[in-house]
Amino acid sequence: MTAPGRPAEPEGKEPAAAADPLTVVRGRGYVVLLLIAAVLGVPISAAAFGFLALVNKLQSLTYTDLPKALGFHDTPSWWPVPLLAVAGLLVGPIIRYLPGGGGHEPAHGFVASGPTPTVNVPGVALAAVASLGLGAVIGPEAPLIALGSGLAVAALRLVRKPFPKQATALVGASGSFAAISTLLGSPLLGAFLLMEMTGVAGMMLGVVLVPGLLASGIGALIFTGLGSWTGLGTYSLTLPDVPHASAPDAAGFGWALLIGVAAALLGVGIRWLALLLLGLVAPRRLPATVLAGVVVGLIAFGYAEWTGHAASGVLYSGQSALGPLLATSAQYSAGTLVVLTVCKAVAYCVSMSAFRGGPVFPAMFVGAAGGIALSHLPGLGVTAGIAMGVGAMTAAMLKFPMVSVLLATLLLGKEGLTVMPLVIVAVVVSYVLTLRLTPQPAAAPAAGQKASPSPSG
Repeated sequence: MTAPGRPAEPEGKEPAAAADPLTVVRGRGYVVLLLIAAVLGVPISAAAFGFLALVNKLQSLTYTDLPKALGFHDTPSWWPVPLLAVAGLLVGPIIRYLPGGGGHEPAHGFVASGPTPTVNVPGVALAAVASLGLGAVIGPEAPLIALGSGLAVAALRLVRKPFPKQATALVGASGSFAAISTLLGSPLLGAFLLMEMTGVAGMMLGVVLVPGLLASGIGALIFTGLGSWTGLGTYSLTLPDVPHASAPDAAGFGWALLIGVAAALLGVGIRWLALLLLGLVAPRRLPATVLAGVVVGLIAFGYAEWTGHAASGVLYSGQSALGPLLATSAQYSAGTLVVLTVCKAVAYCVSMSAFRGGPVFPAMFVGAAGGIALSHLPGLGVTAGIAMGVGAMTAAMLKFPMVSVLLATLLLGKEGLTVMPLVIVAVVVSYVLTLRLTPQPAAAPAAGQKASPSPSG
């Protein structure tokens, strides 16, 4: 993201020195941008709330209401197979034919690419609703970030007044802040996610962060008000009734090292498989997306038949399933938890290769399920296992260490603060090892050397 207020450079001249952040903040234009961010935070957060409510209603309609309407007493364990085939039939053409390809490829992780063009907004929304609502193992955060920025830029165009490119980027970022204001449990967590994603640092961090925080705070108020008024809640990530965590000890730090290593290996494997499958799906998008949906459905069906637990444990992002998983963890054997972790991870790979959404919540669920499974072994409590699993797995998939620590600790409330030292160790180990194991991108060609054409043209 480019700093607001920086003038464009004349062609053929050396870049001028970056604008002084204090000069930018003291300018009248910055105050105007703050007002725009505050005003846009209201409708964008309301639209984000409606998006999440629609996805939640679609999940309930297709997985619970529709089977009952067809005469089934309970949802059959095979039900996800045709449901996700339909998801593939819907998402494939959206990606293939609508502008923007339905949003970014989740297998590539978070990529800071600037505000979403207005023409891409319908495709992003439709692909995400079909993917999330019909059971793909993908999260809502990436589509919300894209939709928030796209709606903000579209609103600027209604003013019919030209805005500098840097100001447009800042307003677009503020729209993203508003859209995910409560999704991760706190406006601050959404802010840290976006800041680590864009890589803005130094004094310019405050210039970009202040409008975003303003929009995020207003968005959180809108989410809370709409949740209370509609009775639907805020769709915020929460874990009620977290078990007591004992103070960290030597065994806990040993587990932190092991969990960090295991999460890095699993995360690198998930990303490698997702990218491998993406290479197979992209050239044959329409049939391959349907096939990917069927595969995810079969994985959920196999899990339900093997373990006796609901297939929904494997489906969806896992955001709303984290609380029930913790509350009913005593009903899962260690073996069942391992099967759940493996099935969720593989379905996560397949979903990222073909559907549209974000990588955060499935990574958290995989880490939580793995942490609970490991808590059956000596020296590791359930709360510490969840916290370290969530933090280390998120770090492995996102490569955002600060967000990973905050997610794992704030999610668990005061018990998370108790185990924070263990989470930090697990996250650092996972993050560093992930960077070491991830292949480096090929170096750009030197000046004057002709670049090779990309395979995609």
